[in-house]
Order: sequence, then structure tokens, then C-alpha cells
Amino acid sequence: MFIKGFTYGFDGRKGMYQTGEAALSMERLSQLGGDWAALAFVIHQDSFSSTIIRPDYRYTVTDKDVYVAVNRLHGQGLKVCMKPMINCMDGVWRAHIAFPERETGKKDYWQEWFDCYTAFLCHYAEIAQDTKCEMFCVGCEMLGTEPQEAHWRHAIEEVRKIYHGPLVYNTNHGKEFGVKWWDAVDYIGTSAYYGVGKIPGDSMENMLSEWEKQKGRLKKLSEDNGGKQIIFMEIGCRSAKGCAQMPYDFSHREFPYDEDEQSNFYESCMKAMWDEKWFAGFFWWDWYTYLPERQPEMGFSVVGKKTEGLLREWYKKERE
Repeated sequence: MFIKGFTYGFDGRKGMYQTGEAALSMERLSQLGGDWAALAFVIHQDSFSSTIIRPDYRYTVTDKDVYVAVNRLHGQGLKVCMKPMINCMDGVWRAHIAFPERETGKKDYWQEWFDCYTAFLCHYAEIAQDTKCEMFCVGCEMLGTEPQEAHWRHAIEEVRKIYHGPLVYNTNHGKEFGVKWWDAVDYIGTSAYYGVGKIPGDSMENMLSEWEKQKGRLKKLSEDNGGKQIIFMEIGCRSAKGCAQMPYDFSHREFPYDEDEQSNFYESCMKAMWDEKWFAGFFWWDWYTYLPERQPEMGFSVVGKKTEGLLREWYKKERE
């Protein structure tokens, strides 16, 4: 499999997927010539140490929103990977969700959290099955939970009882070898925000040489797991000078605007990875639920920027 994809809808809130503005955004996404979209949406827990995951009925996308989004993306000719995600209302990154390793008093916090998380996954796995989604993502950047191997294996077993397509898990860049249960899913996923830029405004050629260094360890990861393919479940870079050094950054608004740095990041990655058979493709981060009102802007969007045209040209190509 080779995915020419984008993440869609992470900024979506209740009702947004059903609007005309969302339909226009999906239509423009399909015009890139890609073939996949990862539909990413967020449900919250109160804090990093909460054991209950629940919607906020003021903001959380509804089941109807998700059904409409999948059907619209399919209508644009795109395959869909459903990607329900957890965030913490206290602002702590989901990677830091963690609990005591042993029971404290009479309460097993890990068991309670995974009971809730498994139910959360199964709820959306049922929708993914009903809407014929072509892939389902069982988690994103859940680093603090990854050592809980038995819990993860049970959660994945429960999802497979409901959803019968391929499964992927999305760890974070640099942490790929820490997951000991890759055999339980069909694809290895990572958020590939590797800092391949070494100076602000770095060249595509220099970034490409840094990607070549990453390829060796990622190829070994695939080989260590029986040749299982790797997907960049998230990857991207803002159009701001210096962001290729820390492509995960979304907060530094003082950086000067730079379309070339974003474009160099994209092109260097595609040149490095395109023809590697152990590599299964990209879900770039991210395509907004609504098209940016002012184009271009300094975020991860490629709309109206040099990178949009670059992607369109790359997505015309086939792998060797």
C-alpha cells in the first residue's frame, strides 16, 4: 500500500463537518490528486490523570458529524482512515497520560482508564465499520500508555471484533522502538516531525541528507517487525522560517513567514521516502475543516502556498 494522504478536520467542532464550508474544503483537498484522508477529531478527558473520557456536548463533533464527514470524503473519491484522538482539558499533551504502576488503595487506575479508552475506541470502530472506512487508527502519541502492553493488546482485540479493516497505531517520532506490540496492528504509524532543518531557511538538499539518516533506523524498525510497512500518520511543517528545525511547532508566531522552508521540508521528505517499499505513505498535517480565510497564512495549511502546487505534482507520480 502507498498512501498519498492528508489529515482532515482536527480543528473541527460540533456541526462544522456538515457545513457548506467543510464541503468546499474537502473538494479542494481532493483536487490535490491524493487518495486518502485521515479524519481526525478529539474527545477529551479532564486532565492527564483522569480515568474518564467523555464528550463536551457544546463542542465535540457528533456521531452524525462523523458519518457526514466520512461520506463526503468518500464522495470526493478519497479513502478514509478514521482517527479518533484524546486530548486533556488541562492542556497537558496526551503523551503524558499516566497512572501509578500498581494499585493505589482499592483502585486500579490503569484498568479503569483502559476500560474507558477501549469503549471509546469501540464506539468509533462501529462507525468506521458502518461507513466502510478503509483504515482505523487506535491511538495517537499515547507515549505514557504504550508500556501497558497487555491493556493495549486487549483493546485492539476488542476493536477487531467490531471493525474488520486494517489497524494502525500512531506513536511519536523517535519513540518507535519503544512500542513492543506492533505485531498487534497491521501498520506501524509515527508522527514524523523530525527536525531535518539545521538552520532557519535551510535548503532542500540539506534537509534531504538529514532524511537519509532517519531512513536507516526506520527501515530497521520495519525489518524488526517482519517487514511491516510504516506510515507517517502525521508529518508537516508550518510556513515559517526555522520551523523545519522543529516541525511540530505551532506556538512561535514571531517567526517570519517562509513558504520555501515549508516546501523544502515537504519535497525533501518525498524525495527520501517515495520509492521505499517498506514505507506506506503520508498523512500530512493538516488540512483545515474550513479553507483559510486569508491565504496564505503561517500555519500548517498548504492552501494557496508553494507547497500546494508541489504536492499536486508529486501526487501525479506513481512509485517505481
